[in-house]
Amino acid sequence: MPSFDVVSRVDLQEVRNAVDQAQRELTTRFDFKGTDSTVRLVENQIVVESASEPRLDAAIDVLKTKLIKRKVSLKAISGGEPEAVGGARSRATFDLNQGLPQDAARELVKMVKDRKMKVQVAIQGDTVRVTGKKLRD
Repeated sequence: MPSFDVVSRVDLQEVRNAVDQAQRELTTRFDFKGTDSTVRLVENQIVVESASEPRLDAAIDVLKTKLIKRKVSLKAISGGEPEAVGGARSRATFDLNQGLPQDAARELVKMVKDRKMKVQVAIQGDTVRVTGKKLRD
């Protein structure tokens, strides 16, 4: 029986490329000289750090621009609230959203079942699998 999965995944290679490009731009741009601004990818988080909150906001804009150019949706990252680190430095941490949250998966299953289609829908971890005899009528 044919089946397909519904899942939200981020291409980590594209995210890594965007972070590298953003870091490269922060080291070469004149307005970031002396601010010791950094953008780095740590496991499933992107950490942006700078000397002041206005520079942090500008570094976040550079990161978001690079993500958009690499065709990574900004919906794939969450968080990013500026926080004081110490020594007048600021940091923002973004989490990468991988997979479907349980409530969104349940809502998707409910929507498919409400259509009374001849398919079976199952939640498998962070994915939703749709299986049926014929996927197209």
